[in-house]
Amino acid sequence: MEQRHLGRSGLRVSRLGLGTMTWGRDTDAEEAASQLVAFIDLGGTLVDTADVYSDGESERILGGILADLVPRDAIVLATKAVARRDAGPFGGGASRGALLAALDGSLRRLGVEHVDLWQLHAWDVEVPIEETLSAVDAALRAGKIRYAGVSNYSGWQLATAATLQRSGLAPLISTQVEYSLLERGIEREVLPAAAHHGIGLLPWAPLGRGVLTGKYRAATPADSRGASAHYAPYVEHHRTDRAARIVQAVVTAADGLATSALSVALAWVRDRPGVVAPIVGARDTGQLLGSLISEELTLPEAIRAALDDVSGIDLGYPERPIS
Repeated sequence: MEQRHLGRSGLRVSRLGLGTMTWGRDTDAEEAASQLVAFIDLGGTLVDTADVYSDGESERILGGILADLVPRDAIVLATKAVARRDAGPFGGGASRGALLAALDGSLRRLGVEHVDLWQLHAWDVEVPIEETLSAVDAALRAGKIRYAGVSNYSGWQLATAATLQRSGLAPLISTQVEYSLLERGIEREVLPAAAHHGIGLLPWAPLGRGVLTGKYRAATPADSRGASAHYAPYVEHHRTDRAARIVQAVVTAADGLATSALSVALAWVRDRPGVVAPIVGARDTGQLLGSLISEELTLPEAIRAALDDVSGIDLGYPERPIS
C-alpha cells in the first residue's frame, strides 16, 4: 500500500486507514485481531480509534492485540479525546485537565506509553482554544504523543487552531472530517484552510456511511448498519433523492470498470486534493478486504469528471472568487 506524508510533517501513513468504531460493539476481539493482521499484511499502517468508541472497549481490544499479536511499531496509532465519557469534572470536554485525563485513560486501555497521533475530537465552545492547545503541548512535552491533529472542525476553527499552534510544540498536521461523494461540504472552507496550513485530510465515512456501496438502493439489508437501532439514523442521513442519483452514477461507473461501487467511491475520495488517508471500517475481515481491493483501482479521468459533476456542490460567494 502506498505511504503518504501526513500534512506538512515527516510522519508517513498508509493511504487507507483502519477505523475501529465498531470494535467492541459489532466486532469482537477475535474478529478485530483478524482485521488488523490482514490490514498490516497488505501494507496498512494507520489505525484510528477514540476514547469513546464503544465506551473505551475499542481501545481495550486494540491494546490487547498490540500486547499479544501485533508489534507496537507495526502501526501508526491514532486516538481522540474531547467527547463526554462520564459526568465527572474531567469526564469530557476540551479543558486542559479533561484532555490530559482522557489521554492517560487512553494510554492505559491501549497498554502503550505514547500514541503517534492524538486528535481533538471536536471544538469545545466552552473552553478557550488556547487552553485546549496547551494540553497538546503538555502531552508532547511529557512524551505521551508524537503528533497532533483535530477532527470535525469547521474551516474557521481549523484555521484558528492551526495559526495559534504554529508557534506551539506540536503543530497540527491532520484533520479528520466526513468526506465522500455524498458529503462534499468541506470543499467550501475546510479543504482550503487545510491546504493553506499544510494539514492533511483524513476522511471519515468515505463510503457515505455505507450508502455508496449500493446496498441500500432497493431495501435495507437485514445484516446492515441501516437495519440496526444504533446506526439506522447514521445511515438514513444520506438516503436522499440526491444521494440516489449519485449512487446510481457510482454503480454505472463500477459496472463499466468491472469492479465494485465500493472501490469506485473509495478511489474517488482517496485521490482527492489534500486527502492523505480515508478511514475505512468494517464488521468483519471479508468486508475490510473488499475496501482494501480499491488500492488496485485508479479512476479514469472521464469517470472522475462525471462523478465530480453529479456530486458537485455550489461553492458560491465568498468561497468562489469574484469574476
